[in-house]
Amino acid sequence: MTRFLRWKAMENNHRTINGYTRVCGVMGNPVEHTMSPAIHNTLAEAMGENLVYVPFRVPPGQAGEAVRGAFALNLMGMNVTVPYKSQVIPFLKEMDPLAEAIGAVNTLVRVQEGFKGYNTDMPGLCRAMGRDGVELEGENVLILGAGGVARAVAILAADQKAAGITILNRTASRAIEVAEEVNGITGRRIAEGRALDAWSALPEGETYLAIQATNVGMFPRVGEAVIEEEAFYHRIHTGYDLVFNPAETKFMSLVRQSGGRAFGGLKMLLYQGIIAYELWTGTRVDEELAGKAYEAMKDAMGISENC
Repeated sequence: MTRFLRWKAMENNHRTINGYTRVCGVMGNPVEHTMSPAIHNTLAEAMGENLVYVPFRVPPGQAGEAVRGAFALNLMGMNVTVPYKSQVIPFLKEMDPLAEAIGAVNTLVRVQEGFKGYNTDMPGLCRAMGRDGVELEGENVLILGAGGVARAVAILAADQKAAGITILNRTASRAIEVAEEVNGITGRRIAEGRALDAWSALPEGETYLAIQATNVGMFPRVGEAVIEEEAFYHRIHTGYDLVFNPAETKFMSLVRQSGGRAFGGLKMLLYQGIIAYELWTGTRVDEELAGKAYEAMKDAMGISENC
């Protein structure tokens, strides 16, 4: 497949689109704001792949038609964003085990008679953490939020052999529900759920790797954090905010002010795209090229500072 794709895609310093060009894209609604074309088209041009990546806005209720249409049109692969990450599942031929456990798909890879669904969001987070020198194994992980993203993070943490997982959520019953789901999936009691304001009851002297998995910090709640008490952040040695815009959130600032390390969601966004690209093309993206895609993504977002 890789040799087929390498069809002199760069001539005279620009890409050539011809009858051999393969197409990938992202389906969602809305989708006009996506940064994924900056990632994938940068990778394709740098690696000489005869591939272009474009966004597809899919009307409500037409997830199945979009999946079938993508296959009929010979698309090589697709990314899937909100609101279709779960809606596409009934229309897939195969599911990767991690995507099946999470219950959400963000990448479709062409197979015989259809597509196989993957979730590269969580492996993307894992790879981003690795690049930042952070490992989940052996960590006490604190997750803020109990939505679909938080649930996926909890499953990832369990899969990566975290020592323990505590889920804090405004509604305690939802946090407990997610924790029990994770325990059921893993077959061990690794996770517990608590109310958001119960953070002060966490064991004294314990510090955490905290992952902020809510939309607090995004527009229009820029300048807010799920928890704002200074004492909470003294419990955090490393904080990850999965929000990627703005690049610096209040959660990150509060972690740093208390002496911890803090990271945002930009690199997770980068690496989930890179992993999807690797699945489609059978290539491996090295860190030098990942850096070029990262800069292209930041340029597309209008971010100039180091982050």
